[in-house]
Amino acid sequence: MITLDRHCQLSREISEADTRASIVAAMKKLPAQFGFRYYALMRAPAAADTCIEPLMVETNLTRSYIREFDSKKLLAVCPVAPLLANMALPLCWTCTENIEECWPLQFTDELRHVLTSHGVSTGVAMPLVSSDSSTYLMRLDGERPLLTLPELNELGMLFVQAFRTFDRLRATEVLERNFLTAREMEVLRWTSQGKTSSEIANILSLSDHTVNAYLNKAIKKLDCVNRTQLVAKAIRLRLIS
Repeated sequence: MITLDRHCQLSREISEADTRASIVAAMKKLPAQFGFRYYALMRAPAAADTCIEPLMVETNLTRSYIREFDSKKLLAVCPVAPLLANMALPLCWTCTENIEECWPLQFTDELRHVLTSHGVSTGVAMPLVSSDSSTYLMRLDGERPLLTLPELNELGMLFVQAFRTFDRLRATEVLERNFLTAREMEVLRWTSQGKTSSEIANILSLSDHTVNAYLNKAIKKLDCVNRTQLVAKAIRLRLIS
C-alpha cells in the first residue's frame, strides 16, 4: 500500500471513531502498517516511577515483556525516556549495535537483551499532552530499520490525531472516572493486578492503613461492596484495562 493510501485509510478510521473501543481498534492497526509489532499508549514516566506496568493505558505488549522489564528495574536505565521529556516530534531509536553509531543511545547489555529477546530492537515514541495537561506517550515497537523522515512525519500526524480523538472520547466517558483521585486510581490499578494491600503499600511507600483507606473510598465512590466488584466495575467502565 502506498503511503498516501495508508495515511488516508488510517486517518479516516481515526476520525470516524466514536467510542473508546473504536479508537483503540484504530490504534491497534498502526504497528502492522508501519512494520512494527506492538503499540502502546501510556502515561509519561515521572522521575519517581520505577515500573511501566502501572503507566500503561492501552497496549498489546506482552505481559511477560512488561513484567521482565519491571522486575529488572530497566526504566531507570532506559536512555529513551529522558529524551522524550524534551521532544515535540516522534523519536525513533534502535538498540542494535550496528546502527548505534548514527544514533548513539547507550543501552546496557541487560536492557538490550530483554528488548531483543521479546522482539523489540527498534521503536518510535512521541509525547502528547492531554486536555487536563497530563503527558502521555504513544509508541510503536518491533523489529525493523529506523523510520525514514517521511514515515516519521506521517506517523507523527497520526499519533496526534489518534491521541486527540482518544482524549476527547475519554473526557466524555461515564463521570465516575472523575470521582477517583490520582492516588485512588493508582491503588486501584495495582489491586487489579492482584496485589495485596501490604504489597501495594510497599510499592507506593504507604502504610497498609492508607492503602485500605484509598480502596474503601474508591469502593464507596463507585457504589461497590468489595474489591472484587470494584475491579470488575472499573474494568467495565474502562477506568482500567
